[in-house]
Amino acid sequence: MSTTGLSQFDDTIHTTNVWLKEIMQACDWTDRRDAYRALRVTLHTLRDHLPVEIVAHLSAQLPLLIRGALFEGWKPSVSEIPERDLVSFLDPIQMAFDRKSGVDPEKVAKAVFDVLRKHVSEGEMNHVAQALPRHVRKLLVD
Repeated sequence: MSTTGLSQFDDTIHTTNVWLKEIMQACDWTDRRDAYRALRVTLHTLRDHLPVEIVAHLSAQLPLLIRGALFEGWKPSVSEIPERDLVSFLDPIQMAFDRKSGVDPEKVAKAVFDVLRKHVSEGEMNHVAQALPRHVRKLLVD
């Protein structure tokens, strides 16, 4: 049964819900909004730690809604951050959940990375991993 009347939109809604469910399971959450917040902030942080070309290639493999979340508010000319260490990667995730006690930003990042590894080609994820600093790369490959 079609929700929107457009198969492309119905497909991306379904796929996005699958991704959110996988994040919820990995983080042992029941709130889909938390899963979306985790996905969005982790994608934004990942995006800002990657060269523009790699972000573009990664985005091509994301579902339409998730691709939109990745690019939301992005200013490529100013977004790549000079501090590319683990703390600068985890801080935005921690800040996104600052009112929720017990949220481990490293666990959140790993949950989102696990979903990416499951749904994005191995070759693309290897490119992403190679572009990340060693300490951040550990989150992606562990």
